[in-house]
Amino acid sequence: MLEAGTIAPDFTLEDQDGQPVTLSSFRGRPVILYFYPKDNTSGCTTQAQGYTELKPGFDAKDAVVIGISKDSPASHRRFIDKQGLDLILLSDPDHKVNELYDVWKEKSMYGKKYFGTVRSSFLISPEGVILKSGEKVKPKLDPETMLKALDALQDTPGVPGAAGSDGDNA
Repeated sequence: MLEAGTIAPDFTLEDQDGQPVTLSSFRGRPVILYFYPKDNTSGCTTQAQGYTELKPGFDAKDAVVIGISKDSPASHRRFIDKQGLDLILLSDPDHKVNELYDVWKEKSMYGKKYFGTVRSSFLISPEGVILKSGEKVKPKLDPETMLKALDALQDTPGVPGAAGSDGDNA
């Protein structure tokens, strides 16, 4: 898994409407990037609903929340519509971005081994640097954890992207 201090690898994937979204297009804003296994499953729904419920807090910090799974753009659109979600969901069908972020790993269920997405999240600074990463995050707790990490970032003088820093966001 990519660690804090690493430059976030750039990528372009299709969103829930089939439109290309490039991570670097959000430079100048903090980004919460989270990887989840599958649309419309209990844990993934809980996590996405949590991010949607806390969206006003992320918006107040000018942060963008982006979820990524292997599901198709059409699946993402159905997931958003069914659950009333308000976030960007990107499709990574070949799990290339999962691999870039080192969250595509061997898993085991009922003694059977397979590869899949390990639920993970990253806080990326406005300059594109990973400031916080979490692996095997809890779906219910992850949105609040990331909002608190964003709050801490913006309250820390001298940290790029923080209030009172010497960066463009000061």
